[in-house]
Amino acid sequence: MGEIIVRLDRMMAERKISLNELSEKAGVSNVNLSKLKNGHVSAIRFSTLISLCEILRCQPGDILEYSDGS
Repeated sequence: MGEIIVRLDRMMAERKISLNELSEKAGVSNVNLSKLKNGHVSAIRFSTLISLCEILRCQPGDILEYSDGS
């Protein structure tokens, strides 16, 4: 079965933005953003994804990646 891999940590490093700064700008708690960054969530709101893309100046595919498990 395939899975979605969260690459938020990579985008944050490329953009040189901390978890605290991203949390503040996106209006998402540190705890929830940390869970997302570490792949410990089963869903993400489109509004959150849009905010992250706007702040990080990226596309959803830069943050989320599909792996078919092979």
